[in-house]
Amino acid sequence: MNRVELHSCPELMDYIQQVGFLPLLDSGIPGYSAEELVDADCRYVVLPDGGWDWPLWKWKGPIVTEGHCVYGKFFAGKAGFVSREWWPDLCHWRRSHAPVPAAGSIEEAILFTLAEHGSLITRELRAACGFTGPKMRSRFDAYVTRLQMQCRIVTEDFVYPLDKHNREYGWGWSLLTLPERLLGREACQCPRTPEESFARLKTHLEALLPTASEKQILKLIG
Repeated sequence: MNRVELHSCPELMDYIQQVGFLPLLDSGIPGYSAEELVDADCRYVVLPDGGWDWPLWKWKGPIVTEGHCVYGKFFAGKAGFVSREWWPDLCHWRRSHAPVPAAGSIEEAILFTLAEHGSLITRELRAACGFTGPKMRSRFDAYVTRLQMQCRIVTEDFVYPLDKHNREYGWGWSLLTLPERLLGREACQCPRTPEESFARLKTHLEALLPTASEKQILKLIG
């Protein structure tokens, strides 16, 4: 892919629309992540007082709410962006070979809980689903990640705790929801067959990433 250097949130929003798919952090393909494409001043830095600054991390919220794209753990369980133009094909392909959560399963309970509440941060969703015992967090997070990979859960926004001065701090929490609620049911439907969606995704990513191996392309498609 052509080397670019992005200096602002609006520039990154535009770039996501151009490429369609963009992992947030290292994807295993050199140069193919938002982290590698932004200017050095926008990357993670530790401050003299022990704090940190990471403009790219702070851009995630505006990009999700204003950038006409979808965010979640879509790339081998790692987070990234998908433009709304390409979402129907990705959603169609992923769901076509992922079984619908069985009645009474944990996955069904997670989706039902989100449908009932609209949106929840992971901690709230975990509690609402009864995963409150010891060592339950990682197990629950694995279910949520799997549902994101299936394009059944997405991030609506990010929620940050407030300090005593009413200022946001910390890494923030993903506010999870169903894509049908966030984008509308039609955005999760596609007029093509799953195989046609797959072929379209593969052709696009091969053109975008000419140095990537077939294995890397297939890993991105999922």
